[in-house]
Amino acid sequence: MRPFGSRLSACVCLFVSMWVASPGFGADEVQGGATTAAAPVPSAFTPVSQQQLDAAAGDSANWLHPNGSYTQTRFYPGTQINAGNVARLRPAFIFQTAVNESMETAPIVKDGVMFLTTSFNHVYAIDATTGKEYWHYRHKMGPITTFCCGPNNRGVAIEGDRLFMGTLDAKLVALDAKTGNVLWQTDIADPEEGYSETMAPAVVEGKVLIGTNGGEYGIRGFVKAFDAATGKLLWTFYTIPDSGQEGVWATKDPTGRDLKRDIDAEKQQLSSKGGDFYKTLGGGMWMTPAIDRQTRTVIFAVGNPSPDLYGSIRPGDNLYTDSLVAIDLDTGKYKWHYQYVPHDVWDLDAVSPPILVNVRDARGQMVPAVLQAGKTGHVYVHDRRTGELIRFSEAMIPQENMWALPTATGARMLPGANGGVEWSPMAFDPKTRLAYAANLHQPMTYQVEEAAYPGGSKLWLGGAFKTIPSEEQWGRLVAVNVDTGKIAWAYKTDQPLIGGVLATAGGLVFNGEGNGLFRAFDAATGKKLWEFQCGAGVNAPAVSYTVHGKQYVAVAAGGNTQLDFKRGNSVVVFALQ
Repeated sequence: MRPFGSRLSACVCLFVSMWVASPGFGADEVQGGATTAAAPVPSAFTPVSQQQLDAAAGDSANWLHPNGSYTQTRFYPGTQINAGNVARLRPAFIFQTAVNESMETAPIVKDGVMFLTTSFNHVYAIDATTGKEYWHYRHKMGPITTFCCGPNNRGVAIEGDRLFMGTLDAKLVALDAKTGNVLWQTDIADPEEGYSETMAPAVVEGKVLIGTNGGEYGIRGFVKAFDAATGKLLWTFYTIPDSGQEGVWATKDPTGRDLKRDIDAEKQQLSSKGGDFYKTLGGGMWMTPAIDRQTRTVIFAVGNPSPDLYGSIRPGDNLYTDSLVAIDLDTGKYKWHYQYVPHDVWDLDAVSPPILVNVRDARGQMVPAVLQAGKTGHVYVHDRRTGELIRFSEAMIPQENMWALPTATGARMLPGANGGVEWSPMAFDPKTRLAYAANLHQPMTYQVEEAAYPGGSKLWLGGAFKTIPSEEQWGRLVAVNVDTGKIAWAYKTDQPLIGGVLATAGGLVFNGEGNGLFRAFDAATGKKLWEFQCGAGVNAPAVSYTVHGKQYVAVAAGGNTQLDFKRGNSVVVFALQ
């Protein structure tokens, strides 16, 4: 789960149970929404091939995946903007959308055309060098949407001449990239049962992969694959298995610390309640999966169990919540998993998207690995072939009273329920061998209360997590050596960080803050080299691309509902002066 953590409020939960869509806005109604055409997309725009998607990590002209490539390193290979000249970075243009609400989009850029999304499932196609609008699509929302933490959307996926977007009312929509017209629309799940979509999908070999939100409403999580041409469902992997959710009754976390579980009591609870609670055990998936093309493996992080804090109603490890999971691309069948927090009662779930890289193992040998940044404040490094944990990083933020059990009056523990690293994507620089993670520090208390499953789209937390007004909140951008787990450098920010990181071959790391500041750092040392005030919270991951020989860096500045940062409606695009 991704709770709301206002700096001014003690309560850190914001949820919406119903949102009724308003009518269209002067455009021709089409299936599932309305599109307004402003100008034709240039003929230079060509369909995206699978070969281009596979080679995206080395493509400096385009940004074809939400996190840059199937490996999700968020590393841009261009060097025109670099540590030596980034001080001359200035806005090239600012594009303002029609939606003044939190923005978490990572734009897609192809052949000089940018595709970006906003809250409430608007999609825009614009000129990536001038901001000229080509078309604007607005999804026609169903009568009920149920979602936690803001009406966000984190972007589209692209394949061929089609864009794919998940919606707040739990649908998957395919748009014509040249016109914005709806090609097809299909139901992913029932929003009246608590399902919704904010993640950017992944698309590969004609399959659109998407998970689900809803871990706060008693859903049963999944990843689904749909046919990109027709919207037909191809396979489903449930993040909550039919049986075996009890796991191995683990008593320690990956660092060896005691989770303070009463295993005997949990086993008694299991024997008395039966095994059908898997149907409401949660396990949402917040972010885009990574795809190992060589082994045809899909790897993703799974969120919290339901209810978040009241664990007595769900005895056992609660597989596969709070886990890194690998499945087969072709069939959706299970390969392996690694659980970070068995029987989580603190909402410290796995949400940041995994990164595929090679790392040195304990013997110094380079092996295929997967990185995952935890709300716990560690970066975890796994063997990609088996899921085995190779190492975990030094703690990136303070950890106090770890695994203190929630109480009726509230128990203080750090990290708070936002992390650590929230949904914010990390970046990885292959030259420095550093992974860059945006962290939060929000001291909280955890309060538990009995709560039976309320049914339907009603919120189901089993307690509350609250910020502590007397304690300072802040953020920390941290660089971690993936071969050793050691912290190379860290930069403290005034506000908790949420939104993500971009690294470039120019020796730069870009990251934004809720106060509107967008910054560039030296990738090797962490020295701040440049900053710009964007006017609203920069709580989205940046992207970079090159058009006609000129490199650009783009980032959304729309603020954040979850942490109540200043709202806006802009994408700010920079280039060298």
